[in-house]
Amino acid sequence: MPQQSRLGLLYAFGAYFCWGLFPLYWKPIQHVPALEILAHRVAWSLLLLAGILTIKQHWVWFGAAIRNPRVLGGFAVSSLLLSLNWFVYIWAVNAGHVVETSLGYFINPLVSVLLGGLVLKERLRSLQKLAVGLATLGVVWLTVALGKLPWIALVLAVSFGVYGLLRKTASLGSLEGLSLETMLIGGPALGFLLWQEWQGHASFGHVDGFTNAMLVGAGVVTAVPLLLFGAGARRLTLTTMGVMQYIAPTLQFLIGVFVYHEPFNRDRLLGFGLIWLALLIFSGEGIWRNRKLSAPTT
Repeated sequence: MPQQSRLGLLYAFGAYFCWGLFPLYWKPIQHVPALEILAHRVAWSLLLLAGILTIKQHWVWFGAAIRNPRVLGGFAVSSLLLSLNWFVYIWAVNAGHVVETSLGYFINPLVSVLLGGLVLKERLRSLQKLAVGLATLGVVWLTVALGKLPWIALVLAVSFGVYGLLRKTASLGSLEGLSLETMLIGGPALGFLLWQEWQGHASFGHVDGFTNAMLVGAGVVTAVPLLLFGAGARRLTLTTMGVMQYIAPTLQFLIGVFVYHEPFNRDRLLGFGLIWLALLIFSGEGIWRNRKLSAPTT
């Protein structure tokens, strides 16, 4: 295996492994309100990303981006979607719904394919349609069996799916795009934290040192996996990245069931089983098609 590919696998695995362990990071600070954790995540991420851009002397893109209303508007929407995704995830983990968050990221690739067909008019292949149908059946079964819509999973999957769709057509790279997004939501985040401090409700600086350190570290655990992901994506095929993306929700699922002992009965097993079967068909079809297209012609 070429050195570039080995490095790519290492970077990609590091990114998905970090994302898979996120519940273990947010759970110990569940006594801090989710909205305040989100604000710290944005604020410290902004500081870290600004530092990276400064060290790399890579601010040349910024002026053109903020003078372009179309670019600014697109990233304003994507920043709101990213904030919604982060907030729901943090709240859900700390409210004891880790298993359902994993479901959201299991079905996210299928939501992305469906959005591609509906919005970008990409033609869905037969097995892709079957996978989407099975995943839909799984969600319907979970809704009926549990007596409620798995809204956490759906909000996470749809918000990140639409976010990915917007970023796919965006004019900025991953580092620049994430930096602009955090700048756009950084003002409200900082304002909220200052208001919390003014009202005497702030946690930061008024709790134990461990919690303070975890709130500051939220910026690091946000930026580092994204940078690893970007480095891996440049070195690996989309098919390889597509298969590896299931590392994160699998780890989240295992943590939810075996570490936090969240319920996983027969009804949930059947619903998840339909979605896992859909993903198996979806991934297998993608691998087969990629090999077929890359095979040498005679």
